[in-house]
Amino acid sequence: SRVRSQFSPDPATTPHSATMGKSVKVAKPESSGLAIGLNKGFIVTRREMPQKPSHMKGRNSKRNQLVREVIREVVGYAPYERRMLELIKIGSASTFKRSLKLAKRRLGTHKRGKKKRDEMSEAVSAMRRKG
Repeated sequence: SRVRSQFSPDPATTPHSATMGKSVKVAKPESSGLAIGLNKGFIVTRREMPQKPSHMKGRNSKRNQLVREVIREVVGYAPYERRMLELIKIGSASTFKRSLKLAKRRLGTHKRGKKKRDEMSEAVSAMRRKG
């Protein structure tokens, strides 16, 4: 059990930009009116601002999902994705890990690789369900 310094930010009250990954934005505590301290600053009334259009980026719409599905049907899989499918079909833990390593090399990050591997394993299970 570590003792928290009085100057280190409390994880429950840190704003979204200070935390890693995607999380819910936590409201900043009310200003104290003092020039120093964690909640320093002039006391003002907070306004409720409308949501920015930029916050919608990356959200999946029904139309977008349909377009992606049609493209996947027409175009098929990239060569590295087909190789991943073969590795996942084998089904051993080592080939599952190998498919992640392959995806990581092609896509650049661990997170993207995991997402792609999950997508490909979902595709394999869909193929098995079909026939």
